[in-house]
Amino acid sequence: MPRILTVDDSAAMRQMVEVTLMSAGYDVRQACDGREALDIANTDNFDLVITDVNMPQMDGLTLVRELRGLPTYRHTPLLVLTTEATPERKLEGREAGATGWIVKPFNPDKLLATVAKVLK
Repeated sequence: MPRILTVDDSAAMRQMVEVTLMSAGYDVRQACDGREALDIANTDNFDLVITDVNMPQMDGLTLVRELRGLPTYRHTPLLVLTTEATPERKLEGREAGATGWIVKPFNPDKLLATVAKVLK
């Protein structure tokens, strides 16, 4: 059972992502910002992290950089799920270490296909 950490400051978005992932059988844990996610990631291991970009405390790209600095998450898939879609932001995400980029609003089937692909 793959374990996924989802990070978003919007409770509604966290719930939509959680319902989508749990319906496919994934074990999901949530964090409301990058700081909380990093604290959770330091005490628990996940097979995938899905993070928003714009959040208080710590943004998603900083979270991706921080996670890539931890030995446990050096090769873990890290997906960015955000409203931001500019090529510059996507490049910034890749340079930070993001595995993939999904634009909100997301299509549940596409999210699940992307998750299945990066977890292979």
